[in-house]
Amino acid sequence: MPNGAGALVDGIPPALETIARLIQLSLTPVFLLSALASLLGVFAVRLSHAADQVEEIERKLDEASEEGRDRLKLELDYHRRRTLALDVAVVLAATGGALTGGSVLALFIGAIAKAPLAVPLYILFGAAIVAAIGALAAFVFEMLLASRGLRSRSREAGTR
Repeated sequence: MPNGAGALVDGIPPALETIARLIQLSLTPVFLLSALASLLGVFAVRLSHAADQVEEIERKLDEASEEGRDRLKLELDYHRRRTLALDVAVVLAATGGALTGGSVLALFIGAIAKAPLAVPLYILFGAAIVAAIGALAAFVFEMLLASRGLRSRSREAGTR
């Protein structure tokens, strides 16, 4: 039997079915939003740890010999690169979160206006995915810097 206006579909009124479908569609971006929020927490912890290390190096800098100062300045430069990578990751993850929220908003506005906003939705969600990938790439770069620094310090400690 064809589905006329106001007819039940599987025992569900059409308006309720539309709302249920809209909620289902909006859950996918919410999972991305949750993942990005988790990543932001990881980035914040790593930034905090790097800041603590920079403060420790700055304290040592005042008391170091000339040779020690040069080594400590190299360490500060290394931490600047790490924190720059983390800054990029934070900005991209936060941007991805905002774009994800925008895609959910486009879903709801499209449903309320009864005019699907497919193009803005694709652009917003696609840009959110690109930002998330960029945040992960910046994080991988920072992790590689951190592991390289760890290997360098362990080599130095072995030669002392």
